[in-house]
Amino acid sequence: MDTLTVSQKMLQAKDFLPINGTDYVEFYVGNAKQAAHYYKTAFGFQSVAYAGPETGVRDRASYVLQQGKIRFVLTTALKSEHPVSEHVKKHGDGVKVLALWVDDAYKAYEETTSRGGKSYLEPVTLTDEHGEVRMSGIYTYGETVHMFIERKNYNGIFMPGYKEWKSDYAPTDTGLLYVDHCVGNVGWNRMNPTIQWYEDVMGFVNILSFDDKQINTEYSALMSKVMSNGNGYVKFPINEPAEGKKKSQIEEYLDFYEGEGVQHVAIATADIVKTVRELKARGVEFLDAPPNAYYEDLPNRVGTIEEDIAPLQELGILVDSDEEGYLLQLFTKPVEDRPTLFFEIIQRKGAKSFGAGNFKALFESIEREQARRGNL
Repeated sequence: MDTLTVSQKMLQAKDFLPINGTDYVEFYVGNAKQAAHYYKTAFGFQSVAYAGPETGVRDRASYVLQQGKIRFVLTTALKSEHPVSEHVKKHGDGVKVLALWVDDAYKAYEETTSRGGKSYLEPVTLTDEHGEVRMSGIYTYGETVHMFIERKNYNGIFMPGYKEWKSDYAPTDTGLLYVDHCVGNVGWNRMNPTIQWYEDVMGFVNILSFDDKQINTEYSALMSKVMSNGNGYVKFPINEPAEGKKKSQIEEYLDFYEGEGVQHVAIATADIVKTVRELKARGVEFLDAPPNAYYEDLPNRVGTIEEDIAPLQELGILVDSDEEGYLLQLFTKPVEDRPTLFFEIIQRKGAKSFGAGNFKALFESIEREQARRGNL
């Protein structure tokens, strides 16, 4: 029986690829200007930088937004035949790049490609009057990319090619702090090869595993494994569908995204009740709350928590625990018309796990949404 804690398992990672955290998440979208307005208005991100025709970039426009340590880059193509346009045509708006902050982007490329990583961008150095950014990239599952970003010799606003984006419209933040983890959905029988890839190419370790006996409802099931680098700054859970009576949420995603990709980005907060109240007031839609019995049983299932249960129940916030503490989490509905990408708001009170005790309540809520769409 496995008795190691999540923290102890992280120490088993082959850390030949030191990662300092998530540098940015880049979304390919149909209209970056309008998408940027949405993330500012609904989630409280701030304008940071822009690249486009006005800065000498002729084929696309990119808007950089920030809140806490989170950077989102929203990119749209300016012509229909552009690769960004092709990506959006196939997948809809979605995550293309999970960029990782590293000490040496050239060495990261050499280490990963020598271990079987497929090249996306050979090492390149971008320079301007503020210094240099070195970057490189490899493909992971589907068309998703890991970029390695080295910026220790750069003090500009974002990176060369971008200029400061000043806006009179600056909604207040909503208390979002950093990217906790990013979840990928892969196809049938693709879990183990993807896990093996993260172990071999990235030096990550599998810190948690859930099979279809643990993650199931009356109608559907899935399997999930969580990959982490050694310091735990970057974690990538990977989901695969499993056999069930009806179509699982992973199958629905794969159908509408038309391939493998990032299912959701989990963002940390220090006060989930305050953050969720603010997000709801700005129009962000969350999954339905679980039944009252979930909250009545919460003290028995989770133990003592600092928070008052009443506001958690009012907002539908889920609570789970592990041997290192507990966590609170809530999931948005998909933020596109395609039922693909969504976000998780998470507050950790010591727990290093991912809410296994909430899976049944969560997936039943997701299934109710699937049924409304006619996709269950």
